[in-house]
Order: sequence, then structure tokens, then C-alpha cells
Amino acid sequence: MSTNEKGGLLLLDIYAVLLEKQGFQDWWPGDTNLEICIGAILTQNTAWGNVEKAINNIKKESLMSLDALLNAGEKKIATLIRPAGYFNQKAKYVYGFCKFIKTSPFKELKKNELLKTRDALLAIKGIGKETADSILLYVLDYPIFVIDAYTKRIFSRIGVCNENMDYDDMQNFFYRNLIIDVELFKDYHAQIVTLGKGSCRKKPKCENCVLRARKICSYGLN
Repeated sequence: MSTNEKGGLLLLDIYAVLLEKQGFQDWWPGDTNLEICIGAILTQNTAWGNVEKAINNIKKESLMSLDALLNAGEKKIATLIRPAGYFNQKAKYVYGFCKFIKTSPFKELKKNELLKTRDALLAIKGIGKETADSILLYVLDYPIFVIDAYTKRIFSRIGVCNENMDYDDMQNFFYRNLIIDVELFKDYHAQIVTLGKGSCRKKPKCENCVLRARKICSYGLN
């Protein structure tokens, strides 16, 4: 069996175990495409609970729409998203993203090739690879696998990669070893996030980890 075949079986086994234990995640949370995008921007360097507080602040002011946010301006946005941290900086990112979507609506972006749309998103100040890929996958339904800190942590502990692996290299590892499928990519990433927030934290709770119970991960035992 080739390395790719082994990797593919391992990744599929991990997904099957997580799906059985955690259930289908139906994720990314958000009532609209714009809300999902703002969540992806705000979640940089902060916990999701803080993002939820910021998003709820925007909703309470009835500003969760493109025109409303653009009319509100950066200062108002910064006040509302304070719980998410780096609020002045992130307000500029949210405002800049809204300006971009105003001239390049989601339905128009979906007509482009994946890499063209990705490049356009990456050209927006404050939009890095993880944020761009989250938008591409969860909003625009492009088959792209999102790599985040949870992914690097979990799979380095399992022993299939190095936690310092380059974003593109790790993404390519998933591409090589999984069926290219939008819904699989969405739920697999969500399963990883759920595991990372639950048992595979920076200070792991291995006794609660289904991957430890199934002998897929032996982190800390050697």
C-alpha cells in the first residue's frame, strides 16, 4: 500500500470516528452569507465565544447587512465588535470586506474559477489564507480544505504531520488523501474544530478523546 493510500485510509478513519462520536456538525454558524464571512474575519486570534458576542452586538443594532455596515462606518463597527479583540484593526477588515462585496457580490464571485476568487479575497487587507478559505468553502461552496490551528495541533499529535508545517503543504496533504468533496470538507473541518475545542486543547484532555479511545492517537504515551 502506498503512503497516499495509508494517509487516505487514516484520514477517512478519523473522520468516521469523529462523525460517529460528535455527529454531523452543520457548521459554519451564521444566518446569512455576510454573517458567516464576518465571523470568519472576527475569529482571527480569538475564541469563538467572543465572536458570537460581537456578532450579537451587530445584530442588536440591526446592522447585519452590507449597506448598514458600510453606512455605520469603521468607528461604529469597532465599538460593536470590541469583544472579539483587536477591534479597531478588525473593524477596518470588516469594512474593507464589505466594500469589496458591494462591488463583487457573492453570486458573481461564484462564477469565477476557485483560484481567481481566492486571489481576490487574499488581496483584501486582513484576509489571510485561513479566512479566505473559510469563505470559499462555507459561503461560496468551493472544494477547498481549511487549515487552522486545531488541524495542525490534532494531526501533529496523531503523528501525520509537523505542527509547524506550511499551510499549503498541509492543505495539499488533505487534497491528496481525501475525495475532493465540498460537503465532506465542510463537515471534516467542523469535526476538527469541535475536537480541538473539546478534548484536544493546548493542554489536552486526552482521557476524553475519542481518537485516544480508538487507539488512533497515542500522544503523550511514548
